[in-house]
Amino acid sequence: MKVLLAAVNAKYIHSNLAVYSLKAYAERFGIRPGIIEIAEYTINHQRDRVLMDLYRKKPDILAFSCYIWNIDYVKALAAELHKLLPDTELWLGGPEVSYDAGAVLEACPGIRGIMRGEGEQTFLELMEYYQDPNGHCLQGIRGITVRMPKEEKEAVGEKQADCFRETPDRELTPLDQIPFVYQDLKQFENRILYYETSRGCPFSCAYCLSSIDKSVRFRSFSLVREELDFFLNNRVRQVKFVDRTFNCSRVHSMEIWSYLAEHDNGVTNFHFEISADLLGDEELKLFKTMRPGLIQLEIGVQSTNPETIRSIRRTMNLTLLSRNVRAVHEMGNIHQHLDLIAGLPGEDYDSFRRSYRDVYALKPQQLQLGFLKVLKGSSMHEKAQEYGIVYKEEAPYEVLYTRWLSYEDVIRLKAVEEMTEIYYNSGQFVHTMRRLSGEFENPFDLYEALGAYYERNALDQKNHSRISRYDILLAFIREQPRQDPDREELYRELLVLDLYLRENMKSRPSWAEDQSSYKDAFAAFFHREVKEKTYLKEYEGVSPRQLANRTHLEVFRYPVLLPEAENPAKTLKKGIYPVLFDYERKDPLTQDAAVHLLLAEDLFPEEMK
Repeated sequence: MKVLLAAVNAKYIHSNLAVYSLKAYAERFGIRPGIIEIAEYTINHQRDRVLMDLYRKKPDILAFSCYIWNIDYVKALAAELHKLLPDTELWLGGPEVSYDAGAVLEACPGIRGIMRGEGEQTFLELMEYYQDPNGHCLQGIRGITVRMPKEEKEAVGEKQADCFRETPDRELTPLDQIPFVYQDLKQFENRILYYETSRGCPFSCAYCLSSIDKSVRFRSFSLVREELDFFLNNRVRQVKFVDRTFNCSRVHSMEIWSYLAEHDNGVTNFHFEISADLLGDEELKLFKTMRPGLIQLEIGVQSTNPETIRSIRRTMNLTLLSRNVRAVHEMGNIHQHLDLIAGLPGEDYDSFRRSYRDVYALKPQQLQLGFLKVLKGSSMHEKAQEYGIVYKEEAPYEVLYTRWLSYEDVIRLKAVEEMTEIYYNSGQFVHTMRRLSGEFENPFDLYEALGAYYERNALDQKNHSRISRYDILLAFIREQPRQDPDREELYRELLVLDLYLRENMKSRPSWAEDQSSYKDAFAAFFHREVKEKTYLKEYEGVSPRQLANRTHLEVFRYPVLLPEAENPAKTLKKGIYPVLFDYERKDPLTQDAAVHLLLAEDLFPEEMK
């Protein structure tokens, strides 16, 4: 018997924890290793290529892991595989097929059955049935919806529409029974590792499927500690916790965060989805001690409209959330990712604009603007008609319009989302956008205006290089009606600053000030720096030319990194602000080059005597 668990991920860097967990559980409890294989693909793979690969594997049993991002892809594959491999038993599992399993089977005649809900124990029993069908009963496996065999259906005179059997739901599995799935890390090279220490969620957010399972279960800390050691000892790049609200238990989250702080390997980053308003002074005190980049936090704000928060049954203290997010921001060592959802009940365009302003003011490293997905089985799905929420028929069931938000508004918000991704979340325009947003009543208006500029100039229909995004932003800045004659020059310098913070560009943009008049001063500085190591102490055995190539020196006319020039008495004259960019040392949160603010005498020592 050959069994294949197939996953179709959204991106290559993702891995599918579910299929690895099914395999590990089945093998722990009796299925011989070697029978079950795993095949992972992405939605970007050509479907025919995946079809050919699955056909060549010729499994006896093929089970797909189904989510909103891959369900249409999987259904299309299954339809063709049923023709090519008619003797292969096709099964589906996962959140996207668990709610309406019967309807899925009706729509997909090639599928034998569906595993609903948590799959580890169900999959194990399914494997036992296929190994010994005489000793096990398919109808005795809890948590499945199965198509009746043709002969059985004919024997009882069932009609085609009534050919499914649904067994009772399965009891939830204690998490300590779930094996740790990571042993050989070679297959996960350059990919994110996903890990869970809890299942379920204590909250009842109307848009979320996790709210269905109120029974929150935790993995014992003794097991978690061993598994964290595995990640730490192997110095993996990133581990992403999939716990729905990681800090819903303070004891649990503090045990893990404390352990990571004490055993930090200096490399691994751990990602957590949390409720920021549940953080207390104990957590904040611990966070302050952590290495920059040790952890990052994803925080779902969704809306700051109190009416909307109530209507989606969300439990959130916005005052506490804001206080804690600001406190973490001030520490400067933890990346924060804050989410908003457009299309929620009670939130019109103006209300969402205010929510955007409120979250923007918290200065997260990333502000994700998402759109409501009306998930089957969620409370939002049940109340969609009541709320006047109209959404797409196909996955991911994204909102089209609501009683409060027109489709025209959604189109405008899509442009704001794209501009936010490009000019805020990329982290490539930090200083420019920080100043530019101050020219608008609400930062939302800046990104809205940028979106309109792209559309007006047909820029939204083209692919753009990184440098062209700078060109476009400068053109947009020039178009804004402002009176300050020095404004454009200041923004040119801010753009140069943002550009060189991220990359040692060899091709200088045409709009950047010519620095050739400083050529001799730059060369003399690097000769002195090789000998004296005043700023670049970590560079050993390099020539002045090599040092110049591995760094970048720029003279600014404005104190772009300071409210006022540092040591103004030693500045040669107004308009000489040298900045040295060091690409060997980068900020672990932003990936910006380290910067050294030089004095004018560093470039012109003779003139400053």
